Amino acid sequence: MLDALRRAAQGWVAKSLLVLLVGSFAIWGLSSRMMHGLGGNQIVTAGDTVVTPAEYRLAWNSQVGAISQQFGQQLTRDQARSFGIDDQVLSQVAAGAVLDEQAREMRLGVTEDRLAQQTVENPIFRAGGSGFDRNRFNYVLSQVGMTERDYFRNQEQVAVRQQITEAVSDGMVAPDTFLRAASLYAGEDRTVDYLLLPPSLVEPIEEPAADALNKFFEENKATYAAPEYRKFSYVKLEAEDIADVASITDQQARENYDQNIATYTTPESRVIEQLVFPSREAAQAALDAIRGGKTFDAVVAEQGKTASDVALGTFTKEEVSDPKVAEAAFALQQGAVSDVVDGQFGAVLLRVSTVTPAQVKPFEEVSAEIKRTLATKDAGTALAQAHDTYQDARAGGASMQEAASKTGLKVVTVDAMDRQAQRPDGSVVNDLPVSQQLVAAVFDADQGVENEGLPTVSGGSVFYEVEGITPARDRTLDEVRDRVAADWKTAERTARLKARADDLAKRLADGSATLEAIAGETSIEKQTKRGVKREADDGDFGRAGVQAIYAVAENKTGSFEAPNNAGRILFHVVESIEPAGAGPEALGEQQRTSYAQGLRNDLLDQMISQLETKYTVQINREAAEQALGETQR
Repeated sequence: MLDALRRAAQGWVAKSLLVLLVGSFAIWGLSSRMMHGLGGNQIVTAGDTVVTPAEYRLAWNSQVGAISQQFGQQLTRDQARSFGIDDQVLSQVAAGAVLDEQAREMRLGVTEDRLAQQTVENPIFRAGGSGFDRNRFNYVLSQVGMTERDYFRNQEQVAVRQQITEAVSDGMVAPDTFLRAASLYAGEDRTVDYLLLPPSLVEPIEEPAADALNKFFEENKATYAAPEYRKFSYVKLEAEDIADVASITDQQARENYDQNIATYTTPESRVIEQLVFPSREAAQAALDAIRGGKTFDAVVAEQGKTASDVALGTFTKEEVSDPKVAEAAFALQQGAVSDVVDGQFGAVLLRVSTVTPAQVKPFEEVSAEIKRTLATKDAGTALAQAHDTYQDARAGGASMQEAASKTGLKVVTVDAMDRQAQRPDGSVVNDLPVSQQLVAAVFDADQGVENEGLPTVSGGSVFYEVEGITPARDRTLDEVRDRVAADWKTAERTARLKARADDLAKRLADGSATLEAIAGETSIEKQTKRGVKREADDGDFGRAGVQAIYAVAENKTGSFEAPNNAGRILFHVVESIEPAGAGPEALGEQQRTSYAQGLRNDLLDQMISQLETKYTVQINREAAEQALGETQR
């Protein structure tokens, strides 16, 4: 999971088009012309322009905050480093410094009104979903050690950079010729004839000889290695863990139940049918006919409608979007037809075919839940005290078990777990609190050392201690012989089937056989698939298979592994069809905008590279590390 998060973060950073405090452009990295080893506490210099530690910290916090928001969790310092965010932010602030130096020489400036507007619109200064928050503004600046004056000077630099970048790239669009070529490329589809060659075509696979098995094992030894395992214990301290349910009386629970009765109530719902008429007069005539003895179903049929045409659905009163329809429908008896209702879509008649009364969960059914909720709420105020009690006990020399006992907490021990949270038998360690952070922390910790607690979403803590480490090691062949033999047979089957498919594809290519002839030889049915799109994740071929089909020209052949280990597909491209109406409009506005943004990014990247030849850029990585270290204190 952590690796997936890392790949997503690296991709998100690389494609980011807006970095706070740097400017609205993409920087993929600085060239080798940049110098390192800058002295003092200056993070970056470009000519006479200097990036201070406070400016660097603010840029770093903004980048990490934006990515954390994308993932829905706050990245730690170590995670940010592993994702490459440090290098990204250094590149970004250095590129910004190059632009600042150019702006200084050009004597560009910005008005105070624009600076104020940028500050108000900056999401880092918003509290929750609301607008600009002065307290948040002061807090963020204090965290990075920046004065208000320095901040506005920094923002002036951002605005000036935008003047330069907008002058270079604003208004750039992708040429129609390029967009037409992209449309043709994306819109092409292909027709292919193919055979699905099953594994049975090369079976049975004999048991491996001793030398072959040993060779296979040695070549893939890392696959069968035993990972490092760790034994550890943890204590979870959250409000629910110290909640005293017994302290909540039945009367307290009953009062809460009565105050929140709506929470335990399922409102009445009705199955509503609605027949719409072209005019109020027509609706009234139909209603008169119903009151005269005609059925609602007969009137529906006379209007050329079916039961499904008039079925509106099952709703509570609040779920009906038309207030007049809701009022009329929920005033009817089951099976009754309403008066004419002037609905949002015209005059209608309504019928309620089913009424499901409101249901209230009895107090006895939810009392235990209510007591737990109330006890947990009460325990929230005692959480800080319990935290201090545990920490004081550990500081006084108590073991984890002793400290937990003083706060009434439970110690949970995991005897062996690897970095993927798996036990030696392959089962997964479930229900770990803050699981990703805890697993990572356990494998970063030393044995027998007390560690800082990990924060939980609800404001609690998880304390952990590593009790034993079983180092990673290479397993012997005897330990995994059956698994290695099975893997050898699978690999051999795959290799032999590929060789057979390649031989058949060669016969197709040189004209010595047709796909129909091969189908007859192998007793495999020839199949045809039309409309195979270039970017499709086809159900029969998979994404890799589609790429293989588009890797050859029309009337050519090839083979690829079928999805889900179903065998191998031998194919022949029958035809390639260009899309009708190919052109810029066929791509859609979003794609055209994306291509235009890519061209602007390329142009800006070239401009930055050119400026690097004009100004000497120096980066002080040691000062950057120290600057971020200050944010962790």
